[in-house]
Amino acid sequence: MSLFNEAEKVYRALGVDVDAAFRRVSAIPVSIHCWQGDDVRGFENAGSLDGGIAVTGNYPGSARNPEELRNDIDKVMSLVPGTKRLNVHAIYAEFDKTGKVERNELTIENFANWLEWSKANNIALDFNPTFFGHPKASDGFTLSNADDAVRKYWIEHGIACRKIAAEFGKAQGSACITNFWTPDGFKDTPFDREAPRARLKESLDEIFAVDVDEKFNRDAVESKLFGIGAESCTVGSHEFYMGYCMKNNKLVCLDAGHFHPTEVISDKISSVLLFSDELLLHVSRGVRWDSDHVVTLNDELYAIAQEIIRHNYDQRVHIGLDYFDASINRIGAWAIGARAMQKALLAAALEPAELLRQAEEKGDNTSRLALMEDFKSLPFGAVWEAYCEYCKVPGFGWIDQVKEYEKNVLNKR
Repeated sequence: MSLFNEAEKVYRALGVDVDAAFRRVSAIPVSIHCWQGDDVRGFENAGSLDGGIAVTGNYPGSARNPEELRNDIDKVMSLVPGTKRLNVHAIYAEFDKTGKVERNELTIENFANWLEWSKANNIALDFNPTFFGHPKASDGFTLSNADDAVRKYWIEHGIACRKIAAEFGKAQGSACITNFWTPDGFKDTPFDREAPRARLKESLDEIFAVDVDEKFNRDAVESKLFGIGAESCTVGSHEFYMGYCMKNNKLVCLDAGHFHPTEVISDKISSVLLFSDELLLHVSRGVRWDSDHVVTLNDELYAIAQEIIRHNYDQRVHIGLDYFDASINRIGAWAIGARAMQKALLAAALEPAELLRQAEEKGDNTSRLALMEDFKSLPFGAVWEAYCEYCKVPGFGWIDQVKEYEKNVLNKR
């Protein structure tokens, strides 16, 4: 008898339907970010990376153009089980059809190749305006800028991006999730925190006043505790965006690296969803700060997945990945993080939930803790291998394909 069959018997004895777990997890979309493949450079060459974003390392093989990046994404997608989406930033616009245009002039034509790729691969797209890496963001302020002309530019960029996202949603038959994050903030202590936040609110109001069908586009806004160059005050704080979302029916984006190092987003999910229909997650791994390390199967990732699975948030939580590491093979980094997210979801779906629920409802906290500890040593590895086979992607030996791709493709760049 195979290891999987033995493992399935163990789970079945605990009341867990492994086949049902496979079906459930494989249907949960995970939006994989395009920017891991080229170190968040994009294709416009507008300026150096800024906004508190830093990519470390210089591993060979970074994508140098749209074709190489999409080829790398194809390879990553072939290594990751489950339903995938692709998250695109506005700096990945292409100009072969339009000539070079400013960010506030972008249209769907600048993303026609991404849309063609989406259709060919049957993978839906998500989107992000890019409020960093640009001369008009060099002072650290975009939508909260005190200069009306600069602020107008970024408002127009936000409007343009929502229109592009709606075109994505219309073409793919699935709403595009468009996430707004700005790096706006102060390096040192400001005298007036209210004025920039009032300007940010006014800018967002103006952007969202433009009618875009929610059937095709859903807006999210993302907070941050601090960034490099904005250590003392971030304009778009968690409290700011929580209030804005609840008042304006927008999605809160909880980024795992955007809070205090001892603060976790898994604990926030159920609270937000008691007051909001949906939310967006940016799953990352901060090490001491928002360092966007490659996602691994740690306690917090498992807790995030448990919250989604235990409370049936499959359709209400939009999962996006957000990390970038240039110190290791970028394809490997992409796949490690995306596979870790799938592992966490599967492990959570295999949890003997009924036994835990019964113990908790009886007030038997000793049994609850004992069961949680015992479940950690269940034969999950064999089930994961079978899940990869179920999804027609490689199991344990997947890294061999990455090494082969590195040898035949990346090393020749």
